Amino acid sequence: MLNRALFAAATIACSAIVSQPAMAQAYQCRMPARIYVPVIAPEGPARRMPVTGYTLALSWSPEFCKGRETQGGSGTQCSGANGRFGFIVHGLWPEARGSWPQWCQSPNRLSPAEARRNMCMMPSANLIARQWVKHGSCMARKPETYFKVTRILWNSLRFPDMDSLSRQKGLTAGNIRTAIASTNVGIEAKHIGLDLDRNGWLEEVQICYGKRFRPTPCDRRRFGAVNGKSAKIWRGG
Repeated sequence: MLNRALFAAATIACSAIVSQPAMAQAYQCRMPARIYVPVIAPEGPARRMPVTGYTLALSWSPEFCKGRETQGGSGTQCSGANGRFGFIVHGLWPEARGSWPQWCQSPNRLSPAEARRNMCMMPSANLIARQWVKHGSCMARKPETYFKVTRILWNSLRFPDMDSLSRQKGLTAGNIRTAIASTNVGIEAKHIGLDLDRNGWLEEVQICYGKRFRPTPCDRRRFGAVNGKSAKIWRGG
């Protein structure tokens, strides 16, 4: 479970990042005044394991929103009514030596106020609630702690100009890794996992961390697309 020592570790690990403007996080963000937090039921048995590291999964919003612009469940993120998004946090996931804890169950519910606090980082109350129940409950006693650590990691990251990168001829997964690594002190290409769809479009970036929240090389499962694989980045409709 995340405690004060691990919270401090996350803060210290991220303090070396040089402050600079975010290039591809929330371009704009206007959250609704009221947030409804759904009840998420566990979809499997609790899987409690010693945590050996973490993955911060970042979804590329223009790709996710392709075709979802008018879907109610994705309205906050995709309709444009609440702003435009680049990368958003899919989740902070505990790792356990090639496996992962999940559905640990907690008596502590996510409040609407806590959900709203994180909506510019994760623009879906359903996503926020699900990440707490499935993953956060295996890391922290309270959702406030889980999301505070997630925000520390998220706010420490900077991204390249994804619009310019998307126009690069002969773009590869390795080019994307190198571009992200070059904007972040302490993060190397080997610490960055990439998920591309079957047609080569960027879907997700995963930053791999050790137990003390220091960037660590991704294992094969999380590394994803090899560096030489052709890649494309959707800029939105």
